Amino acid sequence: MKFMIPFLTSMLPLASVAQSQSGAASGVPSVAIPKTTAVMVIQTAKRGVTAQQVMAVIPAEIRATVQLYLDGKIRQWYSRGDGKGIVFLVEAKTEDEARAIMETLPLAKEHLMDEEYIPVGPLMPLRALVGPGAQQ
Repeated sequence: MKFMIPFLTSMLPLASVAQSQSGAASGVPSVAIPKTTAVMVIQTAKRGVTAQQVMAVIPAEIRATVQLYLDGKIRQWYSRGDGKGIVFLVEAKTEDEARAIMETLPLAKEHLMDEEYIPVGPLMPLRALVGPGAQQ
């Protein structure tokens, strides 16, 4: 177990090269792109939006966000460490699906926030731990 972190760390550059190049052309075995299991959404206030504008909508935003969490559409959410916004982990298989969920929130309806959508999935180098038959 103490060798797992160094192993995974050493596999990341290989996975990166394998995903960015054709396996046949580079001689490096290809690695599958992970299946999207969630979408990370990073929200920041749009340029020119004041804290007062955001705070006027926050009570409704909190209620709507909690409802999405209870409905299983938002898995987790966090305040950004720099205080400049929120990070959500949304239960969605595509960016469009996540965008449709996030557009139901009051801050989005008021066009106060910018969003960045990042699909995420399983850490692909972990497949090396389960053997060659798992390389699908």
